[in-house]
Amino acid sequence: MAEPRVFSSPEELKGAVGDRLGYTDWIEIDQRRIDLFAEATGDHQWIHVDPERAAKESPFGTTIAHGYLTLSLLPLFAPQLMGLAGVKMGVNYGTNKVRFPAPVPVGSRVRATGTVTDVSEVTGGVQVTVAFTVEREGGEKPVCVAESVSRFYL
Repeated sequence: MAEPRVFSSPEELKGAVGDRLGYTDWIEIDQRRIDLFAEATGDHQWIHVDPERAAKESPFGTTIAHGYLTLSLLPLFAPQLMGLAGVKMGVNYGTNKVRFPAPVPVGSRVRATGTVTDVSEVTGGVQVTVAFTVEREGGEKPVCVAESVSRFYL
């Protein structure tokens, strides 16, 4: 299990700007996860949910995960990378930039790393920007790069 880097204060977190936070555990992206994401979002494009057609017609030879499914894993990955002592509540505030440079074929394993790029004070807490890179085991390119903005209330 990945051990998060836990910061004792907002000041310590501010001192970590520019630091890479390590790696998360690997997670398998199976067809069930892809299908559940399709159900939750209404995105039933065949490249995601039709294994027979994808095997015949897709350039990937199989179904692939939705890009937004990959992005939606950041709340799973973030606590594996970092924490802040004394937090009462954390919220996703948004993303500054998101790209999906490579596909995630069904059955792939992915993990993330992140770098703290900004920490600023907000009323009642801190706003933290982390540049995430999600990689596929054995892949040459990242499958998702995203600047995620979170707020932690103390």
